Amino acid sequence: MKGLLLALGSVLLVSLAQLMLRAAMLHFPALTALVSLQQWPPVSSLLLLVAGLAAYALSMLCWILALHHLPLNRLYPLLSLSYVLVWLAAILLPGFHEPFRWSGLAGVVLIVLGLLCVSLPGNAAKRGG
Repeated sequence: MKGLLLALGSVLLVSLAQLMLRAAMLHFPALTALVSLQQWPPVSSLLLLVAGLAAYALSMLCWILALHHLPLNRLYPLLSLSYVLVWLAAILLPGFHEPFRWSGLAGVVLIVLGLLCVSLPGNAAKRGG
């Protein structure tokens, strides 16, 4: 149970990291302006960037600890949940302005179905089926 909670924590943190990094990049100047020191990003964007990188680091720590408790073949499919969470959040949360597309929904449904396919055979074997 502890490994599963750590893995889910990792998924939530990596999803949060993606959203924070995207939010930071929305207000960042072009790389050429940064390199030539013509324009600096807003402090809020820099803070979001640092927070996003910190969330990635915490996500990795949770993942490493989860790997200590559960086998990789049970944990790895859970990472696909981050695609679903980021897709949903980017569409639903204000500020991202990501468009809804039916093809995106179809992809999310396929990810969830794939996760179920990978996860269910172990349960069926335990039931004797």
